[in-house]
Amino acid sequence: MTQGWPALDERQRRAWLRLLRTPKVGPATFRDPINMFGGAEAALDALPDFTARRGRPLMPPDASEIDAEFEHAAKVGARFIAPFEPGYPPALARTERPPPLLCVRAKSVDAIERPGVALVGSRNASAAGLSMAKSLAADLGRAGYSCISGLARGVDAAAHLGSLETGTLAFLAGGIAEPYPPENVGLAEKIVEEGGALFSEMPVTWTARSQDFPKRNRLVAGSCTALIVIEAAKRSGSLITARQALDLNRTVMAVPGNPLDPRSDGPNALIRDGAALIRNIEDVLTELGPAEPSREPSLPFGASRADPPAGLEEPSPAAAPTLDLTVEAEASLAGLLSPSPIAVDVLVQTSGLAAGPVRAWLVEQELLGTVIRYPGDRFASSAAYQAS
Repeated sequence: MTQGWPALDERQRRAWLRLLRTPKVGPATFRDPINMFGGAEAALDALPDFTARRGRPLMPPDASEIDAEFEHAAKVGARFIAPFEPGYPPALARTERPPPLLCVRAKSVDAIERPGVALVGSRNASAAGLSMAKSLAADLGRAGYSCISGLARGVDAAAHLGSLETGTLAFLAGGIAEPYPPENVGLAEKIVEEGGALFSEMPVTWTARSQDFPKRNRLVAGSCTALIVIEAAKRSGSLITARQALDLNRTVMAVPGNPLDPRSDGPNALIRDGAALIRNIEDVLTELGPAEPSREPSLPFGASRADPPAGLEEPSPAAAPTLDLTVEAEASLAGLLSPSPIAVDVLVQTSGLAAGPVRAWLVEQELLGTVIRYPGDRFASSAAYQAS
């Protein structure tokens, strides 16, 4: 049994991407089929039959589609990186169930491996907000931090522009070959040319949709050590990103604004609730201190580090649990679940059933959409299932 995220050869990397592109499989569910069936290739073979008994078999994409995606990535100078390989943001790799593969465009890992501070804010920012974002990003770069943002209009773009010379990291809502918005395509190219990086977990040629931006925001929050909000409405993606950062125990800071300006409602509310008030780089450094460079030796882009933290286990196929529960047992498990998350160990103990079949049942239900996984290996029934 291999502890940690394993080093990937080319065949395994393609199998991982094919599994990740399978319907209903994402960062939250990716590891379970691998653990159950003994590897990505075994999971790809087993999933159609494993999910067929409910009449909704999950079919992995054809291998040719994955080959095409690798070719598209290569054409734009991108590659797929797994957690703890150089080129994958270290802070994101240490979150619970990070994206198993990120598509990355970069010429160097230097900016990626530095501690990062995210700057987020309004797309229709004021001139003062844009100036603050640009100057603060430049100062962060000079202080040894990489500036992280989402390549959006407004504050995001200003933050990237301010930190171009020191290396800035941009997370995309669309595919790596389809930066959004279109007017920032040139900025995306400059980011790579100047030593920064572009990241996406979406298919290479994917066009961003509204539902893709919360996923992008999650990556921004997970990849930083701290996050600063500059101008944001009460209900905005920037505040969602700030809440995600707080959930990940990141330091959240905010630049105050005029209370008569609706764009100040978000940061002012964060400050009221305990976020640090930021006026300049000195305030940021008071909260964070000087940037501490990585103590690990630099490796070539995409190489594998030895002995990464525990994350993925690949047992032999013989150890994979089977779904041998009776109809009554399955009904009992379904009855024990509610919209409130419950730990697997508690569910096993309460049901009196063996742990292996219970976990297999949970994985099946999660893939079918009737169960939702929460952090800490907890599960709840989905709202859609409760309403049916």
